[in-house]
Amino acid sequence: MNWFRENRFLGTFLIAFGVCLLGAGWFLFSAKADSDEASARFLNASTELNRLDRLAPYPSAENLRKMKAHAEDYSSALAKLKEELKVRVTPAAPMAPNEFQSHLRVAMNAVADKARANKVKLPDKFYLGFDEFASALPNESAAPLLGQELVQIEWLVNSLLEAHVNALSAFHRTPLPEEHGATALPTVTPAPGTNPAGAIPAAAKLFERNVVEFTFFSTPGAARKVINQIAGANQHFCIIRLLHVRNEKEKGPPRESAESATPAPAVPSPVPAVSPGAKPAPGAALNFIVGNEKIDTTAKIEIVRFTF
Repeated sequence: MNWFRENRFLGTFLIAFGVCLLGAGWFLFSAKADSDEASARFLNASTELNRLDRLAPYPSAENLRKMKAHAEDYSSALAKLKEELKVRVTPAAPMAPNEFQSHLRVAMNAVADKARANKVKLPDKFYLGFDEFASALPNESAAPLLGQELVQIEWLVNSLLEAHVNALSAFHRTPLPEEHGATALPTVTPAPGTNPAGAIPAAAKLFERNVVEFTFFSTPGAARKVINQIAGANQHFCIIRLLHVRNEKEKGPPRESAESATPAPAVPSPVPAVSPGAKPAPGAALNFIVGNEKIDTTAKIEIVRFTF
């Protein structure tokens, strides 16, 4: 005790060094325990990974049976859907260019005769959207597709004529890519080093669209009939992409002012009794202020043709 009093600094240093040494020993023991536990987990995981790598993965017999049943059900449903969609698309029959031009002239004459019979005004020099081929032949690859589109457009125009619209003021058909020889599928160039074989052909499309845009002038009832017939068609798969309706009367009927209104009599006049079977007087007919006007309807239709 006298030594500690005489060497207080050295004694304090030795005590502190002993405490630090004990703490370092405890931390070392704790780190070794954690290291042993982590090493054990790693060894177990490595052993399990090696065991899984040596196994041949294969589903159980029950799961394999269920998977095959699901695949067969999906294949059957997909085939049934394809058959239902094919029924709603006019097939593209083989057709020569001059044969298509003959069909176009026959369709034009038939549409013109039907328009005259139904008193529907058509645009001047109306070629059903095929203005280019009225005097020129298409290429051989596009002729079958143009013949298929001709049947679709003829059906669409006949729908307008059967609805007894007043006039078909505009009609535009979007040209097909095949009309200008664009028949090759696009290719995708792989990144350098990923596929030395070269370009990869893109997947074939499952469907194509024939786009038609037209404007007609009619009563609201005739316009509804046309739209319902297009939307509910069974022989063609049509999608109405755009529909714009404009009333011929842009402003509503004017309201009668209070000053111009006829003042009501002070004493109500007696109302004559009307028998149940009697007809109302001609002057008692209702005067509709809306619903008698006509409308301009512009529609953009996509007629889908499936390629599977």
